[in-house]
Amino acid sequence: MPDSETTEKAGAPRVTQFSVFLPNKVGALMDVVRLLNERGVDVLALAVQDSADTAIVRIVVSDPETVEEAFMETGTPASICDLVVVELKEGASELGRLLHALLAAECNIFGSYALLTRPRGKAALALHVEDNDVAVAVLKQEGFPILGQEDLSR
Repeated sequence: MPDSETTEKAGAPRVTQFSVFLPNKVGALMDVVRLLNERGVDVLALAVQDSADTAIVRIVVSDPETVEEAFMETGTPASICDLVVVELKEGASELGRLLHALLAAECNIFGSYALLTRPRGKAALALHVEDNDVAVAVLKQEGFPILGQEDLSR
């Protein structure tokens, strides 16, 4: 699990992403969602990237600690990283401004996807970026609210 003390000291709210490695077959994603739902965990964001034999499913969940335990118990192959989750108060019209701010800071985006939920009633975007601290500082300076796991797990 990422070091939350280090993340907190840097001032960057932490949101955990799991990258789950699944066989590319019918029902594999449903099995993972069922495993999480049986433990009272909701999937809050989801992105799937497939290839001929495997799929990588990236998820943000309501209870990362429970998911980490469930994956360890069941031998589900997964990796963990921290994301920057940014609220878009005005919705999609703010995407250009967000991207411009990250470009100006030379902060590379490795991946991105929208949340299935609307924390605080607003659209939100999960970003896997090259440097979380730089992204958070730049986006806050531009007036974008940054959400932490506690904002998503309510």
